[in-house]
Amino acid sequence: MADVAFAQTAATATAAAAPAPSSPLGMIISFAPFIIIMVLFYFLMIHPQNKERKKREEALNAIQRGDRVLTRGGIYGTVADIKEQVLTVKICENVKVEIERSFVETVIKP
Repeated sequence: MADVAFAQTAATATAAAAPAPSSPLGMIISFAPFIIIMVLFYFLMIHPQNKERKKREEALNAIQRGDRVLTRGGIYGTVADIKEQVLTVKICENVKVEIERSFVETVIKP
């Protein structure tokens, strides 16, 4: 008799511990903090980086002869010639170097 009572009690406890079927609204609410964090991450990290990247690309594409530039290596020079992605930069009298356009750090307009 005690075995039957124990079996009934165990079955009742197992049924009570089983999760109730969740509704779709409950699932959305449980994912809401994760979604909010992802949206915040986008607007605080990714969006400003994309904006800065576009600004840099526009500046690099607008380089013209006579612009003063600073390279990533820390060399200041004046753009003497442009060939698609290669710039010829004059760094002093009779010294010209060729650099790739993407290695320009800053464009200083005269």
